[in-house]
Amino acid sequence: MRSGRHEAAWAIQLAELAARDPAARDDPRLPYHLRWVWDGRPFDGRDVLVRCYHGLGDTLQYARYLSALAARARSVTVEAQARLVPLLAQIADVTVVPFDLAAPRLPAECDIEITELPLALRLPPDGVAMPYLHWPAAALPAGTIGLCGQAGDWDPDRSIPPGLLAPLCAAHPVVMLTPGATDLPCRNPQGCPYDMAETAALVAGVDLVITVDTMIAHLAGALGRPTWLLLKAEPDWRWDPTRRDTPWYPAMRLYAQPRRGDWTSVLAAVRADLDAFSQSRSRRSLVAWPA
Repeated sequence: MRSGRHEAAWAIQLAELAARDPAARDDPRLPYHLRWVWDGRPFDGRDVLVRCYHGLGDTLQYARYLSALAARARSVTVEAQARLVPLLAQIADVTVVPFDLAAPRLPAECDIEITELPLALRLPPDGVAMPYLHWPAAALPAGTIGLCGQAGDWDPDRSIPPGLLAPLCAAHPVVMLTPGATDLPCRNPQGCPYDMAETAALVAGVDLVITVDTMIAHLAGALGRPTWLLLKAEPDWRWDPTRRDTPWYPAMRLYAQPRRGDWTSVLAAVRADLDAFSQSRSRRSLVAWPA
């Protein structure tokens, strides 16, 4: 998948699917993120329930496939994390309901976990029109950058020590896209609201998002915003550290550590590119406004 050899990857997945024990489908003894749902049954012309058993970022990343699924199924219902319902509800021909962990919806004619959609549809990430999500932008001054330096606790190597971000915040107008108060100089020292609609408005309103590998990266990518993704040396399978671009999000640029733990080199490259980015934006602004 990382190298773009999707047909080979799907062949491996199909072999794994064929070897599964049907009795283990959606096994309630397992945590949700370890369950498999789709058993390979056809979904064309059927009522399909899409279950979102992974993280917020995974749901946002794979939501790109929902319209393609809706074009083939009789109906599509998405059981999504409650925080994402307002965002996903804008996707045409799809019904979105909140996922109640204690009381999941009953099975439909065809159930499928959202991360299984590329295999089911045989559709690579760049086979989907971008952007696939939209949200009204917050009113922010021109040149504002959205910054997210903290990822989930389960992988601390993805996060950047706040002190390393201080020079960037001092040189450019910044809004933080992480919850919680910060001592870094920014427009919102109280942090980003723990509200997906308000977060999406900030992401839509900034000129550029600079983020580590977390949900914010997928939100910005899905909204089609210019995004610079800061990666550890051995990143998740989605990102190729030898490339600067990614088929998942055409408006995204990758900055991978040259060696494990080396955020200093990453941020030096970002600051250099950011100066050029800001100058380019300023020139376009001068052209847009008559003297």
